[in-house]
Amino acid sequence: MQDAGNAQDTQQYLLGIYQPDGEPPAPEILEPIMRKVAALNEELRAAGAWVFAGGLHAPDTATVVRVRDEEVLTTDGPYVEGKEHLGGFTVIRAADLDEALAWGRRLAEATTLPIEVRPLKYGTCG
Repeated sequence: MQDAGNAQDTQQYLLGIYQPDGEPPAPEILEPIMRKVAALNEELRAAGAWVFAGGLHAPDTATVVRVRDEEVLTTDGPYVEGKEHLGGFTVIRAADLDEALAWGRRLAEATTLPIEVRPLKYGTCG
């Protein structure tokens, strides 16, 4: 992978990790996966592509805030019902979509889970 450290020549991408609902895998399954993810994170850092990453608590800890008829409503739990949820994410820098997809493939191999690769927009918030 080419060094993506020059922010002027790169785009940031979200690598969203989708995991099935329910209990996490047993430690003997999860521990080797987490070692692979840690190794991949070190490769991302060494390549200058790593921006930040984080895991999320279970979807039942979410609170959805929305405006309806000028009233702000809050609802417990996820917005969408499904059989999987966004469980974590990594934000990377990449020269183009092909490079971001290459990192996404590596993350899918490490986690054995689906990875959504999506470019971030700039200047649309705040």
